[in-house]
Amino acid sequence: MLYDLIKSGFGEDENYNCAEKILYGANEVYGLNLNKEALKLSAGFGGGMGIESVCGALTGAVMALSSKYVEDIAHEDDKIKILSKKLFERYEMEMDSLKCDELKRKYKKEDIGCKNVILSAAKILDEIVKEDIQSNLK
Repeated sequence: MLYDLIKSGFGEDENYNCAEKILYGANEVYGLNLNKEALKLSAGFGGGMGIESVCGALTGAVMALSSKYVEDIAHEDDKIKILSKKLFERYEMEMDSLKCDELKRKYKKEDIGCKNVILSAAKILDEIVKEDIQSNLK
């Protein structure tokens, strides 16, 4: 799904940032049907919102979860809160941080940039979406 799309180089020719790669890719693989104006909202979240705060791959993933699971507003139920918490907990367990600056220091490579950071977020997002689909089939 998303992991495979990004691993194949999705968003590299377009020079998407981390948040854009996740949201634009999720739009394709999860059928979110977001238009260009909605997708552009992810632009300012790359590089930890431009200030190396929370990783842009994570904020892009939260946007994807919101688009997929929120009907109208966040407070209609707890699902987005539960799924976002699961995303952040799993990501921090795997990568030892949620912060862009720390992740860059540890994982950024000159030849591939933050690709491994983005792939980790994509993998976890795929797992969460698959788990939700499976739980709804029961």
